Amino acid sequence: MLLETIPFKIYTGGVIVFEAKFGNNPQTLNFILDTGSSGISLDSATCVELNIPLRPTDTTIVGIAGSHKVSYAFNQKFTTGKLVTEKINFYVNDYSILTSVYGEKIDGIVGYSFLSKYIFDINFDSSHIKIYKPGKFEYPNGGTFIHPVFNKLLVQQVILKDKEKVAANVYLDSGAGLSLLLTDEYIKDNNIIFPRRKPVITQVQGLGGKKKMRLTVIKRLKLGPFTFRNVPTNLYNDEENVTSYPYTAGLLGNDILRRFNITYNYPAREIYLKPNNSFDEGFDYSYTGLSLYNYNNKVIADDIIANSPAEKAGIKNGDIIIGVSNNFSGDVQAYEKLLQKAKENIKIVINRNEKILLISLWPISIK
Repeated sequence: MLLETIPFKIYTGGVIVFEAKFGNNPQTLNFILDTGSSGISLDSATCVELNIPLRPTDTTIVGIAGSHKVSYAFNQKFTTGKLVTEKINFYVNDYSILTSVYGEKIDGIVGYSFLSKYIFDINFDSSHIKIYKPGKFEYPNGGTFIHPVFNKLLVQQVILKDKEKVAANVYLDSGAGLSLLLTDEYIKDNNIIFPRRKPVITQVQGLGGKKKMRLTVIKRLKLGPFTFRNVPTNLYNDEENVTSYPYTAGLLGNDILRRFNITYNYPAREIYLKPNNSFDEGFDYSYTGLSLYNYNNKVIADDIIANSPAEKAGIKNGDIIIGVSNNFSGDVQAYEKLLQKAKENIKIVINRNEKILLISLWPISIK
């Protein structure tokens, strides 16, 4: 039975953001739909703004940039459209880095605690989520079932082919705006990547903060019957073993998952994948070594990687980005998309110490 239909926005890397309400507060909040989260959470700044009472706990959460103890808002109501879900426990975390990356306030992240209660039919072509009551469900024609391990997080076997061909368990992580992430330990033990291919250094933002990684491509990735070629792949030094190696090799992100209309049926422990209009889209192979953040309604260049195209172009940390390729919208996601043009001369207007400068940036290709 259909309970509700809600719209969503697609952020950089295919990340899904939808609106919902917390408790009895009438304010609409922005939540990321994240199959890589075992709970449901609120941003600490949102809790202060809405004066939400919190209780400290000994619960520790772990993300790519570290781990820490969290407080909770217990036994709360969560409203999506007209669907009200009672008795939800929200932990609290600082999502200011996500707000600055996307340029829009991120108030929370929705994972297993909510996703496990219903059937979620996500249509990327229409940008709508249909939420169904658990039970008998009629799937559309033209798709394929996969049956990952359902244990709060979803673990699916994929086939990887580069220097070697291997089977690997990966988390299905709709909250990760990337294609594939593999741990250094997995790469070392399986000797999967051609040594002549030299990864570049990149910066990734996620739960807990920022983390430098290496970025390369692998020749082939197979998910169920679906094959993707020349897949951008982040290589990650998992010092705290967030990915539980050797059980899992890393994670599959939403830049792969967004290419399907997906039904997440947690109660039946199955997922249905149907290729959508984005299935054959090319991957982004461009590399600038530049991170953009929205601070106080200004787009700021930061975390510039040494010897990267951005550094060679003369961009400095703290530069204010006024415009990219004749786009002066101040929209950080629009600027990021305009920078996804490998081997092209991209004109960037910056403000540095009240001086306006025009810079030519030539992104390279990692392919």
